[in-house]
Amino acid sequence: MIPTRWNEKRESNTLATESRVLVHFGSARVSVYRSEGGELKLLETERLTLEDNLPHTALADKVGEFCTGLAAFSEIVDNKTTRLYATGVFQQLPRPEAAALVNSVYVDTGLCFNIVRPELEQFYLETGMSADGSNDMVEGLVRREFRNAVVCGSFQQSLPYIEATIARLRESGTVVLSPPSTRIKPETIGTDFILFDYQAPLKNDRDTWRHKYMHMDAFRQADAVVVCNPGGLVGQGTMFELGFLAAISSRVVFTEEPRGVSVRFPCEVGLET
Repeated sequence: MIPTRWNEKRESNTLATESRVLVHFGSARVSVYRSEGGELKLLETERLTLEDNLPHTALADKVGEFCTGLAAFSEIVDNKTTRLYATGVFQQLPRPEAAALVNSVYVDTGLCFNIVRPELEQFYLETGMSADGSNDMVEGLVRREFRNAVVCGSFQQSLPYIEATIARLRESGTVVLSPPSTRIKPETIGTDFILFDYQAPLKNDRDTWRHKYMHMDAFRQADAVVVCNPGGLVGQGTMFELGFLAAISSRVVFTEEPRGVSVRFPCEVGLET
């Protein structure tokens, strides 16, 4: 399973800081790419042999074993430089098995194993086909990874940073499901719970939960939740949301390496938009 011949390529395949290794696990093969400066290059394709009805632990072992070979392409293999995507047989796993596989791969490798939903895979295929006639899912993925996203962070402390992140996402074509606007109601400035112009006034202190829940409910529809954490710090409100995200197995992308998170969970760091 370990691609031994990859080790012969180390001298020419060290990644630059701004580049990433993308790995696509399918039903019968796994392909490794380098994405850098908007360009995608196929580095290697290997046959992937998966027996029927493998338990998630065996699948995790195969994925982890394969990831060991990624050192041939990058001196650093982590959740900033490396992205894993899976389709085919992985999409057919029952949700509990899929979640257990993602967790096992994360514990063993530190990488986030993204099982791409069929409708998102179709979007990537259509994006790649319309761009250059390619039928390679990863070609579409590098052009527009997120159809939609939710953006989280401390709106009281980091609003300009969050607004800049939202602008970057929208420039890439990503629809930001929440918040749809960052214009703050003037009367809530300086309070413990700010409201945006599209939100109704609070009925009472308990009504803050309704607004929080509406924001978190959008996590279920999003391709990813982008957590804005300038300097790595994660606020208490965002920590509350992270627990919900982990419970529903959403894809989480921090803008910077998180600090102060007591329980680490599958996530990625850095946007390429």
